[in-house]
Amino acid sequence: MSTDLQELFDNNRAWAERTEAREPGFFSRLLRQQAPKYLWIGCSDSRVPANELVGLLPGELFVHRNVANVVVHSDLNCLSVIQYAVDMLGVQHIVVVGHSGCGGVVAALADRRVGVADNWLRHVKDVRKKHQTWLDTVPPERRVDALCELNVVEQAVNVCQTTIVQDAWERRQTVVIHGWVYGLNNGRLHDLTMTVAGPTQTDTAYVQALATVKARYASPAEA
Repeated sequence: MSTDLQELFDNNRAWAERTEAREPGFFSRLLRQQAPKYLWIGCSDSRVPANELVGLLPGELFVHRNVANVVVHSDLNCLSVIQYAVDMLGVQHIVVVGHSGCGGVVAALADRRVGVADNWLRHVKDVRKKHQTWLDTVPPERRVDALCELNVVEQAVNVCQTTIVQDAWERRQTVVIHGWVYGLNNGRLHDLTMTVAGPTQTDTAYVQALATVKARYASPAEA
């Protein structure tokens, strides 16, 4: 077994050489400027490579990831990322992105103990509890993905309610919050219609997004 991970250094060297050959001066330009328009708040799952699946280069997407793409008002890590993105980088869009088959959501739905993360996943369990009556109507084989989508909607609301976003809207800065889900089975992103561009839009968008999610699970599973 390799102990120095030389294969990763080899991969990095090859990637850097390919990138520079394709776009001469790429890294020198990147060094001088970071000006992303988007903040991606997603899951830590290694199968969800944020930049790649939206076709953006380094420097074009600011990224924060944690287990089950949770936004908690006491999480200074996440809040610091949002604040830096909004106040310092001037991002115009914050996208909360969940994904199908999320292991954290699986654990929260099944009350499965996984360790220290159980405390973190309490937030997803709260989402489950809030929507339990409807979730019980969803076929068991689709219930995990339904909760993944509900979790996205609830976490997007949490982003809207941060003092950072509220202050940005107060000073009329353009910041739009979105809720998306990524399908591991087909590599496609889906808009849950949780789109909020100002403080008066949150409640309406929330109702619309819940209707969108429920409509998706009222029909056969999408390919």
